[in-house]
Amino acid sequence: MKSKTCPVCGGSMKRNGKTKSGRQRWRCLVCGSSTTHSINTDERDLSAFLSWLMSKDTQMDMPGCGRTFRRRTSKFWDIWPMPSCTGEVHRVVYVDGIYLAKNVCVLIACSDEHVLSWYLCRAETSHAWEALMSYIAPPEVVVTDGGSGFAKACRHIWPNTRIQRCLFHAFSQVKRYTTSRPNLLAGAELYGLAKELMHLDTLAQVDWWVERFGQWCSFWSDFLEEKSYIEGRFVYTHERLRKARSSLVTLSNQGTLFTYLDPKLCLEGSLPKTNNRIEGGVNAPLRSLLRNHRGMSLTRRIKAVFWWCYMKTENRLSASEILKEMPTDDDIDLLYEIYGTPQKPDSGAPRWGEGLVWEELHHKTVYPYSTE
Repeated sequence: MKSKTCPVCGGSMKRNGKTKSGRQRWRCLVCGSSTTHSINTDERDLSAFLSWLMSKDTQMDMPGCGRTFRRRTSKFWDIWPMPSCTGEVHRVVYVDGIYLAKNVCVLIACSDEHVLSWYLCRAETSHAWEALMSYIAPPEVVVTDGGSGFAKACRHIWPNTRIQRCLFHAFSQVKRYTTSRPNLLAGAELYGLAKELMHLDTLAQVDWWVERFGQWCSFWSDFLEEKSYIEGRFVYTHERLRKARSSLVTLSNQGTLFTYLDPKLCLEGSLPKTNNRIEGGVNAPLRSLLRNHRGMSLTRRIKAVFWWCYMKTENRLSASEILKEMPTDDDIDLLYEIYGTPQKPDSGAPRWGEGLVWEELHHKTVYPYSTE
């Protein structure tokens, strides 16, 4: 039999008689506390469930060829792992959203080491971003790919936080309009300028880039104003090139392109200029997880993302505490019955997610895809 350890101090324990029910009593040799030990199969099964979910193993690889594993772990799909508010202040926070279906998105925030929070919503709206950011202490810099509604939410929740727009996404936005092999000279020059964004390391290089971009805009201004008569109306001949220019002009005017080179912010060390930390460290593993366990229902895909995010947090609970603290489907159903009306943005950050009709995920109604 394995030696028992004290749940209070971690010291060794010895047998100390039995209880009235006949269970073995144990006494700590260090602190003197007395207790009984029992085998908690739920904790063991939860650990096995999470180990399978985070791996590439199939259910057939589990003991019992899958059937026993599904029977013992099916109850854990009812749990909704939720983030906890730690209040820790981070210098840099990365934010992004991953879509699991057309109108189902999970917003995620992480630091350089851990996942900080996540939030379920229909789309990347300012209200959804505010709900995510409300549980995180305002950082010095936040790195984003420029999702819709984020700038408004940041001004409201984190007014003193500087925004760094991911330079790779800025380049990709230009590339989407010009392609990687532009036919026009103007497009080739603009594509080259956008590509240089990821290689600017000093303020002098930034000033030179801004000057050249201004010269490009002046030189090709008349060319971009050309119009063509199509289907009874005049349209800009080079509409896609105009959109590429507008994307860089907007970012330059907002002052979010070169935050990573601000001398005041760089006193404590260099700052990131891309969102690679969350793209490669969070989104890519999440897509791999969903691909490894493809075939899950939408509800289970959402919970799988929640479980992955929770396992990457810094202060996660033990298996026994998770079973006690985390809400279940029944808890959420009860909350929706009591507080079913939509919350106003000023009433505080919603905790469980917003926008999604609960019956859509459970198909309990005659019309499972009804809207609010």
